[in-house]
Amino acid sequence: MTDAPDLTELLADSPSNWGKWGPDDQVGSLNYLTPEQVVAGAAQIQKGELFTLQRLIGDPNGDPVWPGRSPATREMILDESHWDEGGDGPAFPGGLHYADDKLNAFLQGSTQYDALGHVWYDGKIWNGYDARTTIGGLEKASVEPIAQRGVAGRANLLDMARFRGKDYLEPGETFTHEDLIACAEAQGTPIAKRDILMIRTNHLQLFFEKGDAFYEDFCESGLVYSPGLVEWFQDMEIPNLVTDTIANEVTFDPNSGVALVLHNALMRNLGVTFTEICDLEKLAADSADDGRYTSFYVAAPLKIHRATGSPVNPVAIK
Repeated sequence: MTDAPDLTELLADSPSNWGKWGPDDQVGSLNYLTPEQVVAGAAQIQKGELFTLQRLIGDPNGDPVWPGRSPATREMILDESHWDEGGDGPAFPGGLHYADDKLNAFLQGSTQYDALGHVWYDGKIWNGYDARTTIGGLEKASVEPIAQRGVAGRANLLDMARFRGKDYLEPGETFTHEDLIACAEAQGTPIAKRDILMIRTNHLQLFFEKGDAFYEDFCESGLVYSPGLVEWFQDMEIPNLVTDTIANEVTFDPNSGVALVLHNALMRNLGVTFTEICDLEKLAADSADDGRYTSFYVAAPLKIHRATGSPVNPVAIK
């Protein structure tokens, strides 16, 4: 929509957690994950099975990324061919040969954590820091404080695709916090305060089916903004939103036309940490099989100074 309202107008009365954890806070709602919450998360472990949630970097079938970003590329630097006749492989006493490679990637070009300073409006990022602190790298609210802290707690998987009887949610298909509540109730595990929410849409199945055509008229499925949803996130003290889509919410709000409203209403204003592009398929299949949708979630993005985000391989333990 060309007449979409400005975020300053749309979120004028939206709740805020700025200052709740002091003027210097840079991890926001992760403060809800106290040692008691970590212990409660660990209590979900019953069979000791691990589910890694990162999507493969360099997948032969393609890597889904936000439009305008390019997938990661891996470059081989040294391999056995470098010791062929005329090669330039380094000589070590004893005849050691080795392989070496490097990665060229957007830090948010795979399964990743957003820094709280990743998005903003009205010249302010999370906790009221000036947006000019982002110039040349995030001086405030970068991904580094999240990485230094780590994330652990009870996670609740909300399988919206199965709840709606679908293989995957369609482009632009939305759901609300009330749908999340209904899904959790149907699964037999009501959402508790301070749960880490993991939402499965399987929307990225369309990327693997369609390839580049996936990006035509791009609009992912996902949560849709409402004042009630934001208030619910605040009341429930949700620390971390984890999804299997590229941007964790419907790309363009069908009601206002505004892009990525929840990145601002939840991340910028409430300090909710976003984890994106997760692979929840094996975890969801196991949960559908054993009827247990909670797990112990543990994650730590890479410690990268002043970065806007970082790759991560979260682990759910059941």
